[in-house]
Amino acid sequence: MVQLKWIRGYVRIRVRGFGAERLINLCARRGICLWNIERQTDCISMCLSLKDFFSIRPLVRKSRTRVTVSERCGLPFFMMIVGKRKAFVIGLLMAVLFWMLSNGFVWDIRLGGNYSVSEDMFRSFLKTEGVTVGMKRRDLDIETLEKQIRRSFPQVTWASARLDGIRLSIEIKENDVLMEPETPEEETGADLVSPVEGRILSMIVREGIPMCKIGDTVQAGDVLVSGKVPVKNDDGTIRRVMLVDSSADIELEHTIFYEEHLPYSCIKKQYTGRTGTVPYLRFGEKILMLPVKISFLQYDLIGGEDTWELFRKFSVPFAWGRMEAREYMNVECEVGLREAADRLEEKYAAFLKDCEDRGLQIIAKDGKMDSDECAWVYSAELVVREVFTEQELKVFEENDSLME
Repeated sequence: MVQLKWIRGYVRIRVRGFGAERLINLCARRGICLWNIERQTDCISMCLSLKDFFSIRPLVRKSRTRVTVSERCGLPFFMMIVGKRKAFVIGLLMAVLFWMLSNGFVWDIRLGGNYSVSEDMFRSFLKTEGVTVGMKRRDLDIETLEKQIRRSFPQVTWASARLDGIRLSIEIKENDVLMEPETPEEETGADLVSPVEGRILSMIVREGIPMCKIGDTVQAGDVLVSGKVPVKNDDGTIRRVMLVDSSADIELEHTIFYEEHLPYSCIKKQYTGRTGTVPYLRFGEKILMLPVKISFLQYDLIGGEDTWELFRKFSVPFAWGRMEAREYMNVECEVGLREAADRLEEKYAAFLKDCEDRGLQIIAKDGKMDSDECAWVYSAELVVREVFTEQELKVFEENDSLME
């Protein structure tokens, strides 16, 4: 009922005078509907339809009251306001037309349930199948897509795709244990080989035969733990050699040599102070740079973008922004001793930080700066303690050449 009154339009009036109650009685006799009647300090406020408002003029004169309009409500008054704003009406019509046309395309693709299948890998698969942002909804075959997902990814045991508005939602379920073809087991083994020259500080052997002891100095390539375990007879003779995958924790003290070069001259960017603006539009993965003439030969583009979200389920991958073009010139500059020392020491500090992150314990370090014919040179010699993992030490042996 309230919606029907709003469509037809109604007004709220204030009635002043001693005959206000008489006006209400006259309206009741004529069948004029009044609602929300409220008595105020100096008047009576009420609502009536727009049609009835024009028919109560004789009743107002008869009751000797004075009527003023305090509020206009409803669709007719709204249309009067909208009619004066042509730009708003045109924009509203264009928005509705855009919404109707865009509703026939897929503007967003969501993937869920993937663990071993990466997002980039799956989106590349969708591109090969012709499923992209901006495609027509009628060109999308849900059942065929689900079959192709299960056929292309063996680890996917269940796949479901559905269109939710203009969003394509894909849910997959992966098998926890992949079935691998059974292969006959072959006896294999691995030696632990020193990757560097150094001194053994500690060695805890879990599997294999140790070929050296703590305190020994080894060369790069020396076998630390052998994967050939001899199986002896009762008389002490070797019956056969069993191949094992050697396992041990080995800490070595070795030397690392560091050297970094910096040329005497370098090319630097010198900004001229001249700038320009380049507007652009991004629709999905495509970026459209608007045709703006930039007279700079060399420049950097710096800027950001704004995005637009339309309704809850109508996400349009549309963005716009402005990039600032900053002109620069390549200038050849000489690198002095102070600048070279700062830059090389900064790189040397980053190298030391990387060594610490890798778990190396630096025992001693000796760095110095020098120069040669064409560059500044920073060299250093570091004595470190490093625990090597089995993956770094293992060298697999051929199983048919270990028998004695």
